[in-house]
Amino acid sequence: MDGNGRWAELRGLPRSEGHKRGVERVKEITEAANSIGVEVLSLYAFSIENWMRPENEVEVIMGLLESSLKGEFLNFMKEGIRFRVIGNREKLSENISAIIEGVEQATEKNSGLIMQCALSYGGRDEIIRAIKKVIALNTRPEDITEDMIHGLLDTAGTPDPDLIIRTSGEQRLSNFLLWQSAYAEFYFTDTLWPDFTKEELLDAVHEYQMRDRRFGKVAVKNSSALR
Repeated sequence: MDGNGRWAELRGLPRSEGHKRGVERVKEITEAANSIGVEVLSLYAFSIENWMRPENEVEVIMGLLESSLKGEFLNFMKEGIRFRVIGNREKLSENISAIIEGVEQATEKNSGLIMQCALSYGGRDEIIRAIKKVIALNTRPEDITEDMIHGLLDTAGTPDPDLIIRTSGEQRLSNFLLWQSAYAEFYFTDTLWPDFTKEELLDAVHEYQMRDRRFGKVAVKNSSALR
């Protein structure tokens, strides 16, 4: 979800206004994804590198996270959305961590879309933490498999993504789901995240449906569900 700061700067507004508008966009896109049958929606909200941003900007983002979780909780329950966070939680405040855990536990039994929020997340950091778990388990080298690693990642229990969308014109992963994105399709758009609409989401899904996904083998028919 890239481009909040630039969206604000182009309008002569403080960067915080871009982040506020970006949060509003999350609600619309989540509802749209849920309505078309998306199974898992993973949102890259705050990278582990983002902790190096100015302290006041980080405080704004964390404040928006807290208020949006509290504000959207009832909607999660109404729509059957299951909320979960992936990422390194060690840097999160006790208050934010408690709120996240509360929403995760309360929505755990919901059967609709899984909203997976990447917070304090980095793909390399995630893989390193998974390796440490392998070592802690005293695993023999011959017992290490892809399925085992997958089960030790933050995304354990959810399938790899089919489609990765990046807004704002940048064309790189930026340390997002490095292991899981091995065979994902990519959709890049110049649209800044606060301007990314339901209609463009549908355009991205339509383009995805037109692609020939072979996974290194022969062509396979696209599934109607997205992850």
